[in-house]
Amino acid sequence: MSPRSASVNEELRRRSRERLLQATVELVAERGYEATKLADIAERAGSARGLISYYFPGKRQLLQSAVHRLMHRTLAAALEREPCTRDGRERMARAIDAILGLTVDRPVLMRTHMAGVLQTEGFVQCPEQQRLAGLLRETVRRYGSADPDSDYPMLRALLMGAVFAALMPGAPMPLSRLRAELFDRYHLDWELGVPPGVRPPGGTSRGIVLQWPEPPK
Repeated sequence: MSPRSASVNEELRRRSRERLLQATVELVAERGYEATKLADIAERAGSARGLISYYFPGKRQLLQSAVHRLMHRTLAAALEREPCTRDGRERMARAIDAILGLTVDRPVLMRTHMAGVLQTEGFVQCPEQQRLAGLLRETVRRYGSADPDSDYPMLRALLMGAVFAALMPGAPMPLSRLRAELFDRYHLDWELGVPPGVRPPGGTSRGIVLQWPEPPK
Protein backbone atom coordinates (compact mmCIF):
# COMPACT_ATOMS: atom_id res chain seq x y z
CA MET A 1 0.00 0.00 0.00
CA SER A 2 1.44 3.36 -1.02
CA PRO A 3 1.80 6.02 1.71
CA ARG A 4 -0.86 8.69 1.95
CA SER A 5 -0.12 12.01 0.32
CA ALA A 6 0.58 15.11 2.39
CA SER A 7 -2.78 16.59 1.39
CA VAL A 8 -4.65 13.49 2.57
CA ASN A 9 -2.82 13.52 5.89
CA GLU A 10 -3.62 17.20 6.33
CA GLU A 11 -7.31 16.57 5.68
CA LEU A 12 -7.36 13.71 8.18
CA ARG A 13 -5.75 15.95 10.81
CA ARG A 14 -8.29 18.68 10.08
CA ARG A 15 -11.19 16.29 10.51
CA SER A 16 -9.74 14.90 13.72
CA ARG A 17 -9.36 18.38 15.16
CA GLU A 18 -12.90 19.29 14.12
CA ARG A 19 -14.30 16.22 15.88
CA LEU A 20 -12.49 17.15 19.09
CA LEU A 21 -13.84 20.71 18.95
CA GLN A 22 -17.39 19.52 18.32
CA ALA A 23 -17.20 16.96 21.12
CA THR A 24 -15.98 19.66 23.51
CA VAL A 25 -18.93 21.92 22.72
CA GLU A 26 -21.39 19.08 23.21
CA LEU A 27 -19.96 17.75 26.47
CA VAL A 28 -19.37 21.09 28.20
CA ALA A 29 -22.92 22.14 27.31
CA GLU A 30 -24.24 18.85 28.73
CA ARG A 31 -22.07 18.42 31.83
CA GLY A 32 -20.30 21.70 32.53
CA TYR A 33 -16.59 22.42 32.36
CA GLU A 34 -15.34 20.70 35.51
CA ALA A 35 -17.28 17.48 34.90
CA THR A 36 -15.98 17.19 31.33
CA LYS A 37 -12.72 15.22 31.21
CA LEU A 38 -10.30 15.14 28.32
CA ALA A 39 -10.77 11.38 28.11
CA ASP A 40 -14.52 11.92 27.68
CA ILE A 41 -13.89 14.38 24.86
CA ALA A 42 -11.57 11.96 23.09
CA GLU A 43 -14.10 9.16 23.46
CA ARG A 44 -16.98 11.28 22.12
CA ALA A 45 -14.79 12.36 19.18
CA GLY A 46 -13.64 8.81 18.46
CA SER A 47 -10.01 9.92 18.83
CA ALA A 48 -7.01 8.86 20.84
CA ARG A 49 -6.52 10.76 24.11
CA GLY A 50 -3.02 11.77 23.03
CA LEU A 51 -4.35 13.71 20.05
CA ILE A 52 -5.78 16.38 22.34
CA SER A 53 -2.32 17.16 23.69
CA TYR A 54 -0.99 17.17 20.13
CA TYR A 55 -3.43 19.89 19.05
CA PHE A 56 -4.06 21.85 22.27
CA PRO A 57 -1.96 22.83 25.32
CA GLY A 58 -4.82 22.02 27.71
CA LYS A 59 -8.55 21.81 28.31
CA ARG A 60 -9.05 25.55 28.73
CA GLN A 61 -7.43 26.27 25.35
CA LEU A 62 -9.43 23.46 23.77
CA LEU A 63 -12.67 24.96 25.07
CA GLN A 64 -11.82 28.44 23.80
CA SER A 65 -11.05 27.07 20.35
CA ALA A 66 -14.28 25.07 20.40
CA VAL A 67 -16.39 28.10 21.34
CA HIS A 68 -14.63 30.32 18.80
CA ARG A 69 -15.44 27.70 16.17
CA LEU A 70 -19.10 27.67 17.24
CA MET A 71 -19.26 31.46 17.16
CA HIS A 72 -17.64 31.58 13.73
CA ARG A 73 -20.02 28.98 12.29
CA THR A 74 -23.06 30.66 13.84
CA LEU A 75 -22.00 34.08 12.62
CA ALA A 76 -21.21 32.84 9.10
CA ALA A 77 -24.60 31.15 8.83
CA ALA A 78 -26.39 34.28 10.03
CA LEU A 79 -24.56 36.56 7.60
CA GLU A 80 -25.13 34.32 4.59
CA ARG A 81 -28.68 33.15 5.26
CA GLU A 82 -31.45 33.89 2.78
CA PRO A 83 -32.26 36.45 1.72
CA CYS A 84 -28.62 37.21 1.05
CA THR A 85 -27.70 40.84 1.42
CA ARG A 86 -24.76 43.17 0.88
CA ASP A 87 -26.29 45.87 3.04
CA GLY A 88 -23.77 46.69 5.74
CA ARG A 89 -26.32 47.75 8.35
CA GLU A 90 -28.32 44.55 7.94
CA ARG A 91 -25.15 42.46 8.21
CA MET A 92 -24.12 44.30 11.38
CA ALA A 93 -27.55 43.63 12.87
CA ARG A 94 -27.30 39.96 11.96
CA ALA A 95 -23.87 39.75 13.57
CA ILE A 96 -25.10 41.28 16.83
CA ASP A 97 -28.15 39.01 16.93
CA ALA A 98 -26.08 35.93 16.14
CA ILE A 99 -23.76 36.44 19.11
CA LEU A 100 -26.52 37.53 21.49
CA GLY A 101 -28.54 34.52 20.32
CA LEU A 102 -25.82 32.20 21.60
CA THR A 103 -26.43 33.48 25.13
CA VAL A 104 -30.00 32.19 24.81
CA ASP A 105 -29.10 29.04 22.94
CA ARG A 106 -25.91 28.03 24.80
CA PRO A 107 -25.85 29.81 28.18
CA VAL A 108 -23.70 27.24 30.02
CA LEU A 109 -21.16 27.11 27.24
CA MET A 110 -20.93 30.87 26.79
CA ARG A 111 -20.73 31.55 30.54
CA THR A 112 -17.93 29.01 30.85
CA HIS A 113 -16.13 30.56 27.90
CA MET A 114 -16.31 34.07 29.33
CA ALA A 115 -15.03 32.83 32.70
CA GLY A 116 -12.14 31.13 30.95
CA VAL A 117 -11.15 34.26 29.06
CA LEU A 118 -10.68 35.99 32.43
CA GLN A 119 -8.36 33.26 33.73
CA THR A 120 -4.59 33.57 33.82
CA GLU A 121 -4.22 31.98 30.37
CA GLY A 122 -6.30 34.79 28.90
CA PHE A 123 -7.46 35.04 25.32
CA VAL A 124 -6.34 32.23 23.00
CA GLN A 125 -5.15 33.27 19.53
CA CYS A 126 -6.13 30.05 17.75
CA PRO A 127 -7.07 29.41 14.10
CA GLU A 128 -10.76 29.39 15.05
CA GLN A 129 -10.44 32.76 16.76
CA GLN A 130 -8.65 34.18 13.74
CA ARG A 131 -11.44 33.05 11.41
CA LEU A 132 -14.01 34.62 13.74
CA ALA A 133 -11.97 37.81 13.85
CA GLY A 134 -11.77 37.92 10.07
CA LEU A 135 -15.54 37.62 9.76
CA LEU A 136 -16.18 40.36 12.33
CA ARG A 137 -13.61 42.60 10.69
CA GLU A 138 -15.29 42.10 7.31
CA THR A 139 -18.65 42.91 8.91
CA VAL A 140 -17.25 46.20 10.20
CA ARG A 141 -15.76 46.96 6.78
CA ARG A 142 -19.05 46.33 4.99
CA TYR A 143 -20.83 48.44 7.58
CA GLY A 144 -18.76 51.31 6.27
CA SER A 145 -15.83 51.66 8.66
CA ALA A 146 -12.95 53.73 7.35
CA ASP A 147 -10.60 51.94 9.74
CA PRO A 148 -11.70 48.31 10.24
CA ASP A 149 -8.50 47.40 12.07
CA SER A 150 -9.38 49.84 14.84
CA ASP A 151 -13.17 49.45 14.75
CA TYR A 152 -13.20 45.65 14.78
CA PRO A 153 -11.68 45.37 18.30
CA MET A 154 -14.35 47.78 19.56
CA LEU A 155 -17.14 45.63 18.10
CA ARG A 156 -15.54 42.54 19.65
CA ALA A 157 -15.30 44.26 23.04
CA LEU A 158 -18.92 45.43 22.89
CA LEU A 159 -20.18 41.95 22.00
CA MET A 160 -18.10 40.31 24.73
CA GLY A 161 -19.36 42.86 27.22
CA ALA A 162 -22.97 42.21 26.22
CA VAL A 163 -22.56 38.45 26.57
CA PHE A 164 -20.94 38.88 29.98
CA ALA A 165 -23.70 41.23 31.15
CA ALA A 166 -26.45 38.90 29.93
CA LEU A 167 -24.98 35.88 31.70
CA MET A 168 -23.73 37.45 34.94
CA PRO A 169 -24.96 35.18 37.77
CA GLY A 170 -27.34 36.99 40.08
CA ALA A 171 -27.52 40.21 38.08
CA PRO A 172 -28.13 39.47 34.38
CA MET A 173 -29.12 42.35 32.15
CA PRO A 174 -32.11 41.86 29.82
CA LEU A 175 -31.06 40.93 26.31
CA SER A 176 -33.58 43.39 24.91
CA ARG A 177 -31.80 46.27 26.66
CA LEU A 178 -28.39 45.06 25.52
CA ARG A 179 -29.62 44.68 21.95
CA ALA A 180 -31.15 48.16 22.05
CA GLU A 181 -27.87 49.67 23.27
CA LEU A 182 -25.83 47.93 20.57
CA PHE A 183 -28.30 48.86 17.86
CA ASP A 184 -28.24 52.47 19.03
CA ARG A 185 -24.43 52.45 19.03
CA TYR A 186 -24.41 51.40 15.38
CA HIS A 187 -27.52 53.38 14.34
CA LEU A 188 -29.49 50.26 13.40
CA ASP A 189 -33.27 50.00 13.11
CA TRP A 190 -34.84 47.56 15.58
CA GLU A 191 -36.45 45.64 12.70
CA LEU A 192 -33.09 44.66 11.18
CA GLY A 193 -31.42 41.32 11.86
CA VAL A 194 -33.64 38.89 13.76
CA PRO A 195 -35.98 40.96 15.96
CA PRO A 196 -37.27 39.40 19.20
CA GLY A 197 -40.13 36.98 18.67
CA VAL A 198 -39.12 36.19 15.08
CA ARG A 199 -37.86 32.74 14.16
CA PRO A 200 -34.52 33.01 12.34
CA PRO A 201 -34.88 31.93 8.70
CA GLY A 202 -31.68 29.94 9.10
CA GLY A 203 -28.46 30.01 11.04
CA THR A 204 -28.66 32.73 13.66
CA SER A 205 -29.43 30.14 16.31
CA ARG A 206 -30.59 26.55 16.30
CA GLY A 207 -34.11 27.49 15.28
CA ILE A 208 -35.37 28.89 18.60
CA VAL A 209 -37.49 32.00 18.76
CA LEU A 210 -35.69 34.67 20.74
CA GLN A 211 -38.45 35.76 23.14
CA TRP A 212 -37.08 39.12 24.22
CA PRO A 213 -39.33 41.96 25.45
CA GLU A 214 -39.59 45.11 23.46
CA PRO A 215 -36.81 47.67 23.93
CA PRO A 216 -37.27 50.33 26.59
CA LYS A 217 -38.99 53.51 25.44
